[in-house]
Amino acid sequence: MSTTRSTAAGKVLEVLAAFDREHPSQTLSEIAQRTGLALSTTHRVVAELADWGALERGEDGAWHVGLRLWEIAAGCPRTQILRDVALPFMQDLYEATHENVQLAVREGTELVFVERIAGHRSVELLTSVGTRFPIGSTGMGRVLLAHAPVDIQDEVLQAPMRAWTPHTVTDPKTLRAQLDRIRREQVFVSDRQLSESTVAVAAPVRTGRSGPVSAALGIVIATRSANRARGLREPLLRAVHGISDELGRRTRPTD
Repeated sequence: MSTTRSTAAGKVLEVLAAFDREHPSQTLSEIAQRTGLALSTTHRVVAELADWGALERGEDGAWHVGLRLWEIAAGCPRTQILRDVALPFMQDLYEATHENVQLAVREGTELVFVERIAGHRSVELLTSVGTRFPIGSTGMGRVLLAHAPVDIQDEVLQAPMRAWTPHTVTDPKTLRAQLDRIRREQVFVSDRQLSESTVAVAAPVRTGRSGPVSAALGIVIATRSANRARGLREPLLRAVHGISDELGRRTRPTD
């Protein structure tokens, strides 16, 4: 038994961690199976979480994450200011392109999508707000990886990488050269790296125009529209520069 699971708080975290994009709704037995907890323990923990509002039960009897957790997560200091600042620029970028616009941050060797704007005609994506991916899997992730600490880059490049499509770059030497190019050119075009149906154009968001990279902003288009990628560079740069400048102003120490 793990140390985490041996504590009451650990059991709660195990149950919450059982819910993800692939398992948004589960029965009590499924939760017990995914966590490895005894059914009686799972029943007790789920009941406590439901009383607090962290879990809710659907009409089919299955459990899913409750609204209370969303309310707490929405107040995360790391992303609250970023999302508040970025959203108007993301809206302008969507109006200029009518394509998927996404914002993501790095957490360790993963990226987490924290905001998204999409129209009903936009290409369908594998990603959504709140989902995580290995940082090397997406165009936005590679932008974040290019500006990550050297130890993070080494950890990612030394580990086996999943080939999501036949076009996914997984060779460490090739990927390292790609990261160098991202740092030089600022805007990166990710051609069918995560899905054969999409091409992404991504750029770093900084805290201040020359400050550290805080996030990545990306536009995702259908592969059939890949010839539009070059034309998306300028509106994307306007957006990331606007967000970066405003982040710098918001976080600048006051006398």
